[in-house]
Amino acid sequence: MTDMQLIFEKSRPGRRGVDLPACDVPEVDLADALPRDYLRQVPPGLPEVSEPDVIRHYTALSRRNHGVDLGFYPLGSCTMKYNPKRNEQFARISGFAGLHPLQPVETVQGALKLMAVLQEALAAVTGMDAVSLQPAAGAQGEWTGLMMIRAYHRSRGEDRTTVIIPDSAHGTNPASAAMAGFRVVTVPSNDRGGVDLRALERVLGGDTAALMLTNPNTLGLFEEQIVEIAERVHAAGGLLYYDGANANAILGKARPGDMGFDVVHMNLHKTFSTPHGGGGPGAGPVGVKAFLEPFLPSPVIRREGGRVVLDDHRPQSIGRVHSFYGNFGVLVRAYAYLRAMGPEGLRRVSEDAVLSANYLMRRLAPYFELPYGRTCKHEFVLSGARQKRQGVRTLDMAKRLIDFGFHPPTVYFPLIVEEALMIEPTETESLETLNAFVDAWVQIAEEVKSDPEKVRSAPHTTVVSRLDETRAARAPVLRWTGEPSS
Repeated sequence: MTDMQLIFEKSRPGRRGVDLPACDVPEVDLADALPRDYLRQVPPGLPEVSEPDVIRHYTALSRRNHGVDLGFYPLGSCTMKYNPKRNEQFARISGFAGLHPLQPVETVQGALKLMAVLQEALAAVTGMDAVSLQPAAGAQGEWTGLMMIRAYHRSRGEDRTTVIIPDSAHGTNPASAAMAGFRVVTVPSNDRGGVDLRALERVLGGDTAALMLTNPNTLGLFEEQIVEIAERVHAAGGLLYYDGANANAILGKARPGDMGFDVVHMNLHKTFSTPHGGGGPGAGPVGVKAFLEPFLPSPVIRREGGRVVLDDHRPQSIGRVHSFYGNFGVLVRAYAYLRAMGPEGLRRVSEDAVLSANYLMRRLAPYFELPYGRTCKHEFVLSGARQKRQGVRTLDMAKRLIDFGFHPPTVYFPLIVEEALMIEPTETESLETLNAFVDAWVQIAEEVKSDPEKVRSAPHTTVVSRLDETRAARAPVLRWTGEPSS
C-alpha cells in the first residue's frame, strides 16, 4: 500500500467542491451581530478541495478500515455480529427517518407504537416488568440503573453507599458506580471463574446498595451459584444489577429476571444487531422489576386506550437521561431484528454463538494456556503466558493476526488473566471462517517458536507498522499544523 496524503495536503487555493445558491435573505455584517471576541481575525484553515478529491480520499480511507462487512471481528465482550441490511432499510423509511423530535404526539403514533412494542419485547426477553429506551449506550444504561437503585433506597429512608463489583467486571461498572455517587468494593473470583460466594458474604452489609454482575461473565463463564448470590444480596437489603453486555449467550434460554436480578441494561448495538463501533450511535435500554418502575427516567412511553403517550407526571422519576427519547434509528433496527428473529430465532442465536465459542476454544486450547477449562458460553479467554515466556507478548500476536485479515480479539482483559486473549465469534460466522481463524493462530503459535521476530515486528501488511501506542495515547497529534506528513 502507498502512503496517503492528509486531506489538507491535497488543498489547492480556489478549488471548490460545492456551489452554494445565492443568499436569499439580507446579508448581515458579523461585526454587528456578534461580539468581537467571537470573530475570527483570519479565515479558518480548511482544505480547499474538489468533490472528487473528497470522495476518493475518504473512500480510500474507509477501505483501510476493518469492519463486520469486510471480515471476522472476534472482539471479546463486544459482540461484533453481522448487521442485517434489511434493518438499515427499515430505519431509512421516510416516516421514521424524517421525523422531527418536537412533533406533536398525535403525529408520531407509529413511532411511539414501535417503541412501546420494543419495550414490551425487551421486557419479555429479560424477565423484567418495565423498560426505558432512553439511555444511549451501555455505560449510560448502567448509570441510569444505578441512579434508580439510589433513588429507591433513599425513598425507603436508607442511605446505602456501596456497590459490589466482581474482579472480572467490565471497566464501565466501577466507573458508572462512582459517577452515581457510590463507593466501589471488589469481590474476587473463585477457582472456577465465578464470584467467590464466601468473599461476597464478607463484604455484604447494611451499606450495600447493589451487586453489579455480568452473566455469563467476561471470562465467558455462567455464574453457577447465581441463585445463591441473589439470595445473599437480597437478604442484605441490596439489589442485583445485570450488565447485559453478554446477553447474546442466553437469549431465549435464560432471563435475568428469573435469576433474581432487579435491574438490567441491554446493549441493542451488540445483542440486537445494530451497527456499533467508533463511538456510536448505540442504545442501552434499562429494564426493571415492578417495584422500581416509579423511578424510571421520564417521560415514560405507555399505552393509554388506543393511543401511545409520553407520561411526564412521575414524581419519583430520576428525570430525563437523554435529549428527546434515545437514538430512535437504533431502536428501529433492533425492533426489526427482534421481529425477524422471533423467540425461536433468538434461541438459535445463543445456541450458535455458544457452539462457535466452544468449538474455537477446544481447537485453540492445545496452542495456548486455557485458565478455565469448563464449558464456556458466547466467548472464552486464553492466555499467552506460554508465549510470553518465549519472548513474545499477547500484543505481538494480536498485531500479527492482522496480517491474516482478521481483527484482533480483545487483549489484556479481563485483568485477572495474565496475557489475556478474549475471543467472541458470535453466531454469524461460518465454519470455514472459524477454521481459517484457527489456522492463523496455529501458524502464529508456531512462528513464536521458529521466527519470534516476525511476530514481534508485526503487522507487515498494513499502511503503518508498529505504532508507539503509549506516545499516541499520551501525546496525540489531533490537528493540522501545516507541516507535511511523513
